[in-house]
This record gives sequence, structure tokens and C-alpha cells, in this order.
Amino acid sequence: MAKTYTIAVIPGDGVGPEVVDEGLKVLAKAAELFNFSYSTKVYPFGADHYLATKEFMPDGQLDEFRTMDAILLGAIGDPRLPAGLVERGVIAATRFGLDLYINLRPIKLYAEHLCPLKDKKPEDIDMVVVRENTEDLYTGIGGHFKKGTPDEVVIGNQIFTRKGVERAVRYAFDLSRARAKKKKLTLVDKANAIEIQQLWRRTVEEVGQEYKDIEYDFAYIDAACMWMVKNPESFDVMVAPNLFGDIITDLGAMIQGGMGVAASGNIHPGKVSLFEPIHGSAPKYKGKNVVSPVAAIAAVGMMLDYLGEKQAADAIEATIASLLATKRIPSLDASSGLKTNEIGDLVASTLAS
Repeated sequence: MAKTYTIAVIPGDGVGPEVVDEGLKVLAKAAELFNFSYSTKVYPFGADHYLATKEFMPDGQLDEFRTMDAILLGAIGDPRLPAGLVERGVIAATRFGLDLYINLRPIKLYAEHLCPLKDKKPEDIDMVVVRENTEDLYTGIGGHFKKGTPDEVVIGNQIFTRKGVERAVRYAFDLSRARAKKKKLTLVDKANAIEIQQLWRRTVEEVGQEYKDIEYDFAYIDAACMWMVKNPESFDVMVAPNLFGDIITDLGAMIQGGMGVAASGNIHPGKVSLFEPIHGSAPKYKGKNVVSPVAAIAAVGMMLDYLGEKQAADAIEATIASLLATKRIPSLDASSGLKTNEIGDLVASTLAS
């Protein structure tokens, strides 16, 4: 019997609505081909909604999200508002409110010509970053003293809990086992300079005793960035605190071809989770129909994989890989020569072929 899913859709700001439209186009074709059904409910949250109502999301919105199977987000951010304001009010509020404690970022090169690194091929860049998503400096614990004066002091507290660290580490070990590739986990930290991050190392060592089939090692954040450029083939699964995970996933996006292909999941295993392209709202391209929707389409693939529709998810990934490798989609930026909707049509029609 075909399964039915309820999906919340937040198109968001800038180019978000344009790329989400193409993601939904591919979702519709996948449902037709792979025998599942779904309904969507679209939410207006973002800059325009905030400017009109002075609210980010209404009271009770997170409870409504909890009744759904997944959330698909386009992009959030608008230059008319202070940097980070609407992002914190929508994205961060959802991540923290739904306890989406894993940020999952596949870093996979689909076509050699897209990689800025010399002599690196698709088989060299195939890793996943598990970024802890609800602690660290992103909790916002801290504040200002004498703000706006020459004597201003700002304090931000870097928060880690054993529970938060361990559940991210266990997820990463399980993922390395499930991938069954190198079966290697790398912790990215800065425990030599930030002593409290020893909690991460101790947790990896202790949990690692339960995963004898998985090799693990440690890399400081600066060294990890260097090795991702020099020897990306050495990585399998990386696990990192929130801040460092944020850094290495953007680096990872570039070595896999750019923001135009990079998707992510904000996950609470077994509960409603959120999927999105990691690029921003790119307001200068809004309404021009020129940005690549590949990352949003890849986010739909991640969402389907999470929902258990693996055959559909694999087909979307294979289609993206084929179109990029054959240069039918020649690039992942606004200069590809293809319009946003043309790329969506191409993925959908090729998925059906």
C-alpha cells in the first residue's frame, strides 16, 4: 500500500520560492514513479511575513510542525532586516524548538569538472559531516555590557552537554557503519586550545568502544580544513561541534562543486525533520529565474531518504549526478545558461526516462 506524507513547505525569501518550486516539481514526479503520495501545506514565514506582521511564526507553530512528516525550506534572509534577525526567528527557532540535533551534510562530487581541486575525481570526494545542531555558541547565551560605547564588553558562552555530544557522536558512528565505505569517523575539534572540547574526545573514545568495526581519529579544525583541500579522499564521516561543523560544511560545498549542489538535513531521528539547500536567499537574483535549483532538488532527495523512500531518493541523486557528469547541466551557478525552471524540468523528465 502506498504511503502518504504530509510536508510543510516554507519557500522563504529571495530565490527560495523559485528553487522550492523546482524541488516540488521533482517531488511530484518521484511520487508518480515510485508509488507514494503526499500533501503539502505552505507557510509564508520569512522577511515579508515579518515586515507585515512583526512576528516570525505564530504561537503554536512548532506544535503544528510536529504533526507533519517533514519540512522543506527554501532560504531565509533579507537585506531589509538586520543580519540574522529573521534567520534566528525562523530557522534557529525551528531547529531548537523541534530539537533537530543533527545537521547532516553529504559532501559528494558528482562531476570532476565541477571540483576546484586539481586532479580530484568523484571517487575522491564522498564524505558526510555530522554537525551537532543545538548547542555551542549558537545557543545565544551571553550578552552585551556598555553596548555601543568604547568600553563595550560582549560575552558568548560555548555550551556542550554530555547528552548533546553523545547523541551526535553515536549518530556519526552509526552512519559510518551504515555507509559501509571506509568505516572511519573523524572528530573535528580544537581541544588543544579550547580545553572544554576535551568532552568531545572523551565521548568519542568511550562510545567508540561499542563500535569496534569503526576506526576513529581526531583532527583540529585548522588541520581538518587543510586536509579537506589536500586529501579529501581520507575522510568518510566527520563529526563536529556546531560552530566548526558550520565552517567545514561550507568548505565541503565548494570542493563538491559549489553552493548550488549542497543540501542538508536538520534531523531529530524518528521525528519531523527539516531539509533545505544550504545556499542563502541570494536577493540579487530574486525573480530572475537564473539560480540553480539542484541543491533544493537534492534536499528533496534527502527528505525522501529520511522518510524511507530510498528508491526515489537514489533515483533523484543518480539523475543529478548523470546530468552534471554529462554537462547537460553545465554548471551550478547563475551562468549555466539554463533557467531555474528549465533545470527543474530537466531533472523531472530525466527521472522519468
